[in-house]
Amino acid sequence: MKVTEASTIGKMPGRPNILFIMADDHAAKAISAYGHGLNHTPHLDSIAQNGMLFNHCYVTNSICTPSRATILTGVHNHINMVQTLESAIDNNLPNVAKQLRTYGDYQTAIIGKWHLGEGKSHEPSGFDYWEVIPGQGVYFDPDFITPKGRHIEKGYVTDLITDKTINFIEQRDKDRPFFVMCHHKAPHREWVCHPKHAHLYSDPIKVPTTYDDDYANRAAAAGAASNKVKVNMTYEDLGLSQPEGGESVGFCQSEDWGVAGGLKQVPFPDDDHLKGLVLVDRNTGERFTFKSQKELAEFKYQRYMQRYLRTIQSVDDSVGRLLETLDKEGLTDNTMVIYTSDQGFFLGDHGWFDKRFIYEESFQMPFLIQGPGIKPGSVCNDIISNVDFAATWLDFAGIPQPSYMQGETFLPMLRGVSPPQDEWAVAYHRYWMHGDIPHNIYAHYGVRSKRYKLIFWYNLGYDLPGTRTGGETQEWELFDCQADPMELFNIWAKEEYTDIAEKMLRVLERKMANIGDIAAHPVGKNIQAIRKLYPGPEQVSRGAAAVGKSKQHNLDHHD
Repeated sequence: MKVTEASTIGKMPGRPNILFIMADDHAAKAISAYGHGLNHTPHLDSIAQNGMLFNHCYVTNSICTPSRATILTGVHNHINMVQTLESAIDNNLPNVAKQLRTYGDYQTAIIGKWHLGEGKSHEPSGFDYWEVIPGQGVYFDPDFITPKGRHIEKGYVTDLITDKTINFIEQRDKDRPFFVMCHHKAPHREWVCHPKHAHLYSDPIKVPTTYDDDYANRAAAAGAASNKVKVNMTYEDLGLSQPEGGESVGFCQSEDWGVAGGLKQVPFPDDDHLKGLVLVDRNTGERFTFKSQKELAEFKYQRYMQRYLRTIQSVDDSVGRLLETLDKEGLTDNTMVIYTSDQGFFLGDHGWFDKRFIYEESFQMPFLIQGPGIKPGSVCNDIISNVDFAATWLDFAGIPQPSYMQGETFLPMLRGVSPPQDEWAVAYHRYWMHGDIPHNIYAHYGVRSKRYKLIFWYNLGYDLPGTRTGGETQEWELFDCQADPMELFNIWAKEEYTDIAEKMLRVLERKMANIGDIAAHPVGKNIQAIRKLYPGPEQVSRGAAAVGKSKQHNLDHHD
């Protein structure tokens, strides 16, 4: 419940501590507690063993900067106005650190990745201590920004962020509770591991069954995306030496990443043109040649996954060190420890890497939590979202939730006393950054219930930072996540799902109205009318849907 009156609790002694650990682009599948068998993360697993694992934690906008803004403010991106990767937060906005510090006497800190803008108007506010990396940061010898300025520190970024977090905890005011946000850069692209982990995961990693997805029966956005492992990964991504030359050695993805000639994508020639392709490991000089395009596709996947999983291993090491520090300081029993990621990530699923989509692997955030009152080894299958984090922290600290916050506390779920969640409870997602360069992900919004997912591809940029104009054919998708967990079959136009489509449409519109987001489709029409405006995939030309222009059925269209 949201409370608008001043707290009657006051600054009570003995409030619990909160340690929030967040990685960047860490897929739930790459945590062994989730049971996918890709890697081994014993320290992360220990949080689940000593607390609770969530299977349905979702992000409101699957991209770094907007997700972080939502976590900090407890509101959706159309409210905090951090809608794209190129947006920056207004640090005069209220946030959860300010609430905890003001009404709970918490000492607050944020250490590591910020990515919400730089300069006086955008730097961290509400924190007693902050030391953050600029932008994406780098893996070795990173810059750090503090209130005193900018400096370089030697070492591996995951280790340095961990050291600083431990130092803050050890040097804290022991008479006051703390709220610490430890934000890792890892495992963000281009996945550079600590040398001590370079030997790990050398055995072949199982290729996802959807790696060769042809994107049939889906909206055009799936096929139009430029986040394909086989085609769009760069030499830098795969740890390969980039040869000099023009487009003959690879399509230039970006010209502003400090690489001579720009970052180029590793070619993906067909079998008849593979003969001259030689790839070289940039560290060892090992040379790779290929007999078939299939062999090259497998090479790229294995190379990607090795680099990704090796980079995660230092994050797991970091969590182990942080948990050990809490034990040593006698803080474990009175500290809520959370591990999550700013969003999910594709690990070759549907042939993709990266995130941004509402499709499950990108939409799902890992969420592990331990602390007072949480039953060890418990699993929660209810739906939560990153917009709910701030409200939950305040509830945990005994501080009333301010009326501006849109999230809802899930503390009763942690205590095991929440009533069964309604089957039509949903998580909401809106990706605003239409046609972003270089990924070309289309703008969309949608909701997911425990069983169904409804998506509207509205494909407009609204002149937001980092977007393209749009105008591609607008489409709907509906998935039965129980019968089709890999989301391969769009059932939007199937007559047998008419009632479900109608129900999910009403749920979506009710959710958008509740949070104050403005729909790009005509609201209030029945499912038959909406289907006439937006036919299913079997009625839409794939070519036209991928690249063509079409009439936009927005709120000004009244057919």
